[in-house]
Amino acid sequence: MMKLLDAHCHLQDPRILSKTPNLIKSAQDSGVVHFVVNGVSEQDWHLVKNLAQNHPSIIPSFGLHPWYVADRSPNWFKTLKEYLDSTPSAAVGEIGVDKGSHGKNIDFSEQVGVLQQQLELAKDLNKPASIHCVRAFGDLLELMKSVGPFPAGVILHSYLGSAEMVPEFSKLGAYFSFSGFLMSLKANKAKKMLKMVPSDRILLETDAPDALPTSNIDSLFFVEGDTSLPKELHDQITSSSTSTSLSNSSQVVTDASMLSKETLNHPANIHSVLDYVASMLEITKEELADLSYQNAVRLFSYEGSKVLQK
Repeated sequence: MMKLLDAHCHLQDPRILSKTPNLIKSAQDSGVVHFVVNGVSEQDWHLVKNLAQNHPSIIPSFGLHPWYVADRSPNWFKTLKEYLDSTPSAAVGEIGVDKGSHGKNIDFSEQVGVLQQQLELAKDLNKPASIHCVRAFGDLLELMKSVGPFPAGVILHSYLGSAEMVPEFSKLGAYFSFSGFLMSLKANKAKKMLKMVPSDRILLETDAPDALPTSNIDSLFFVEGDTSLPKELHDQITSSSTSTSLSNSSQVVTDASMLSKETLNHPANIHSVLDYVASMLEITKEELADLSYQNAVRLFSYEGSKVLQK
């Protein structure tokens, strides 16, 4: 069986937290060995830590996401350092900058200041950091140039930046992680960008419970109890094992692009991301699985990690 590592997800998300043990088992049965679970604010760091303590497969990651910058407490940075100090297996993330629909209402200079503090912390701790960036890649590159390079690596999670910026980010120590969001790009643009990514810098992720791949329904895994699904799909999932995709489905809905944007993503759907990226790169999915897994193991093999290289 192929080994995969989900380089970025949110299994602590309240929409799926109660189902996390089943989701992990289903994904593990499909070959996913580890899940990098990213906290986003002071309010969920303890949930990430608890999940990692209860599930050996979870690599915890703590960070302040740009959407929650305005809600941070005066002691947020001290608290973050305490979580990282007390959790040797943890990486840094999710951190970043956002000028998109969610981020445009949050003071950008504050976002940059908070990101800079966390990038410097990750560098000091010699740990990788998972970075969210929406419509701010130029700003991010300048900040990374001023703080970097990053020998321990940074992960540009759900990367949708330009092909032209890939070499610049690579020089600074960036890895490029791809989720179902990649399928929102035009195929020729996605292919051009993917072809620019060095083979030793490519990662795969799900960003679950977000970023449901727009694949055929019968190739996807769905979350049991997801009320946003059409009734026929919901009933079928409820009456069948959640560890299987909806094979032999004869639904009116044929692919996930026809589903509600609220539909939850299952961590086992990393296989759909694998298939898509492999097709764009014109290599086999077995080659890409091995490549991305080895890259992830190398990146997450810092001192105290759960995935130290043998």
